[in-house]
Amino acid sequence: MTRLKTRIVDLIEALGPLPVNEYMAMCLFDPADGYYTTREPFGAAGDFVTAPEISQMFGELVAVWLYQAWTAIGRPMPVTIAEIGPGRGTLMKDMLRTLSRLDPDLANGAAFAMIETSPRLTEIQKQTLDVTPFAVRWHETIDTLPDQPLLIVGNELFDAVPVRQFVRAGTGWRERMVGLDDEETLCFFAGAGSVDPTLLPPDAAEAPQGAIVEVAPARTALMAAIAGRMAPNGGAGLFLDYGHLQPGVGDTLQALRQHNHEDVLANPGEADLTSHVDFAALAATVRAYGLDAHLSTQGDFLLGMGILERAGRLGADGDQAARDKISGDVERLAGPQAMGELFKVLAVLPRGVPIRPFSTAD
Repeated sequence: MTRLKTRIVDLIEALGPLPVNEYMAMCLFDPADGYYTTREPFGAAGDFVTAPEISQMFGELVAVWLYQAWTAIGRPMPVTIAEIGPGRGTLMKDMLRTLSRLDPDLANGAAFAMIETSPRLTEIQKQTLDVTPFAVRWHETIDTLPDQPLLIVGNELFDAVPVRQFVRAGTGWRERMVGLDDEETLCFFAGAGSVDPTLLPPDAAEAPQGAIVEVAPARTALMAAIAGRMAPNGGAGLFLDYGHLQPGVGDTLQALRQHNHEDVLANPGEADLTSHVDFAALAATVRAYGLDAHLSTQGDFLLGMGILERAGRLGADGDQAARDKISGDVERLAGPQAMGELFKVLAVLPRGVPIRPFSTAD
């Protein structure tokens, strides 16, 4: 039993069952034993590999999109270019290199910001970016960013923000809880109180007995905070994550450890817990602030941004092994059987300002 699991069991015995979102928050962010505060999750030696770690092409194309957005909104200066939830700093490193080539004036004049809550990951990011000539500042929240136009990117950010789960039980819905069975083992069950149906998505009314729906007020609050800073100051945002473009019914909570799925309750603090992102809900939040929200798959976004052409240039001077690797990276990032369909993209822009590869109809 992990140290955090022992503490969770003790907490449940003392205070009663935990809602799923509180269990998820403890597993990921507990200061002493949480996953992101104690472990190295990224890369082949970790538990999962993110898109920037697969290929430099990902960060390069994201940087090109941000540059296009900056140009479309009038090339404002000063401007903040920020990444939220920046992992090991690989994406920002690739973006800085690309932006310096696209427009040295922008790269030298912008304020670069990393928004990170983990002191351990902050130190790793500083090591990654130590090789860059640009000054980068770290922030724990977006609240301390300068009041100026903001270009912001978040890759695999929202999937780690805790979700609430509700289960259809009898004539109504109850909150899904983590409690203890007769053997003092962690288990899921339906909570005692009924749930206000206005909290649930519209299609929940037709769900069968035992069905599970997920709502994510913490994700909505984070997206609202980002949009709330962007709306009065101007800017653009790009958010890539795995999830769905339309709301649905179902349990998407999962645990990933050493690149394999495992029981969500098995090893608290030692496995990454995530759930699929409801992109329609995020887009609705963005539009409530008077901004445009464009949605697509990651595959369509990367193909529209020219990943095939970039791959061809990268492989032009390499040997066959190098070209094969680049081709494999493209398939992994943009292929329909890999990340291309599973991962979705939300682009946030001022109203009426379309940026390639999005149109006003997206």
